[in-house]
Amino acid sequence: MTTVAENIVATLRANGVKHVYGIPGDSLNGFTDALRRDGTIRWMHVRHEESAAFAAAADAAITGELAVIAGSCGPGNLHFINGLYDAHRSRVPVLAIAAHIPTSEIGTNYFQETHPQELFRECSSYVEYVADPAQMPRILEIAMRTAVEEQGVAVIVIPGDVALADAASNRTSVIRRTHPTVVPSDAELDRAAELLNAAKRVTILAGAGVAGSHDELIALADRLNAPIVHALRGKEHIEYDNPFDVGMTGLLGFASGYRAMDAADAVLMLGTDFPYPQFYPDHAKTIQVDIRGSQLGRRHPLDLGLVGDVGATARALLPRVRAGRGRAHLDDARDHYLRTRAKLDELAVPRRGSEPIHPQYLTRLLDRAATDDAVFTADVGSPTVWAARYLTMNGRRRLIGSFSHGSMANALMHGIGAQTAAPGRQVVALAGDGGLAMMLGELITLTQHELPLKTVVYNNASLNFVELEMKAAGFVTYGTGLANPNFADVATALGIRGIRVERSDDLPDAVDEFLAHEGPAVLDVVTERQELAMPPNVTAAQVGGFALYALRTVMSGRGDELLDLARANWRQLL
Repeated sequence: MTTVAENIVATLRANGVKHVYGIPGDSLNGFTDALRRDGTIRWMHVRHEESAAFAAAADAAITGELAVIAGSCGPGNLHFINGLYDAHRSRVPVLAIAAHIPTSEIGTNYFQETHPQELFRECSSYVEYVADPAQMPRILEIAMRTAVEEQGVAVIVIPGDVALADAASNRTSVIRRTHPTVVPSDAELDRAAELLNAAKRVTILAGAGVAGSHDELIALADRLNAPIVHALRGKEHIEYDNPFDVGMTGLLGFASGYRAMDAADAVLMLGTDFPYPQFYPDHAKTIQVDIRGSQLGRRHPLDLGLVGDVGATARALLPRVRAGRGRAHLDDARDHYLRTRAKLDELAVPRRGSEPIHPQYLTRLLDRAATDDAVFTADVGSPTVWAARYLTMNGRRRLIGSFSHGSMANALMHGIGAQTAAPGRQVVALAGDGGLAMMLGELITLTQHELPLKTVVYNNASLNFVELEMKAAGFVTYGTGLANPNFADVATALGIRGIRVERSDDLPDAVDEFLAHEGPAVLDVVTERQELAMPPNVTAAQVGGFALYALRTVMSGRGDELLDLARANWRQLL
């Protein structure tokens, strides 16, 4: 007889699943043994279940297909939760198989007992407990379909004894995502055109929802003479081949993006859930287009909300929008962007002698040396800032990060999944020293699975972005220093090519050597701790915060830190 676990594996195989990420355990034995006997699906053993979930998120982001993780009962699958939050908020399809304690012991405070169906409810579109073999494979099919249709996480909670039980049905179903075309009604499109036609200065704010709609968006911007501002997750989809691009807005963005939004009398939001209310202009008419109606108006009051695919909606809207609007707003925004871009580029320069390297310079060298179809992953914090400002997207490159959930240590874990999903592509993880140290054991995963992931360490001996936040709020930096090892030596000890760079003069050759290495490699770069990532709009509160930070720092006997700050950032301050 076929077991429930064997039927799960057969269904995954039928749906093209090539690998499952996780760590084995006794409650998961029925599933992992079924994988072993099937032999067609690779078990991707990681060193922490959190890594499995992040890896699956990146895998799904690269392929657009369902990615799968599996974990043992209690603490095993509990470790999934942070990565599943990331996957769910990034809207990528992930199936989690969460093993449970024996059915007869549930509710007795048994060893390792948790209630996974409750734990995972907030970070999933579907979670269900399988108490009887007769529920399967229907529960599995519902979970898979929910994950692919809603582009989110689905969790199956299954006790080990149920997984080993005889299956009530051997059915295997192939789940394919549907691709409907969703367009607002004619009346809604007419109202949107009326608002846009009445405006003199339209700015488009584009997010991840514009994926696959590049040409339609450009055509609409051309008709509106509208500058296009992007949110961080929209960067890879709209920044390239775009004569209307004026950069990113938000805390990590460009002054030009902020200005283009602030100067508009109408803002057209396309496929974005940009979360910061302070960057929306209060005086402008606001129209939002999103495939999910629940997203409309969550961030800023709307004059009109439209449910629809961005591409289809843009095509339907285009003939309704009048041509002939003046270019003054667009030209001003573009001129400001070119000046802003030039100022940012001026910061990406080498330093003399042994002075710590500017992270902008490191990122610019990586951008120029990486392949045209490289996949970049970036740790939350300063690596994301430098990725947003200095990596160039071209329609083939990808940029993956924990941009909605904001978890530390994601770059290496995302890199594992991206490299597994795309073994022939160059994958570069931009890791902070704090993030890499948090999940350092996953470097062993690279050697175990022969993944040629390239990991760059922005080694500034600090939780750098946290320090910046402290300074802006007026606090003396505290608890943020890191006593780091030589990460290149650590990598070498683990069988990985390790390279350490402490001087700007040595960096170009090191980057070339690092990227050319055939196997996994770690590039440990000593970067400037005091580098400021200036926001696009410096508020009075932030100025006051820095002044208070300076005063408190001097009073605490750490005045030398202010001299280091000025020395590192004179290019920005003068």
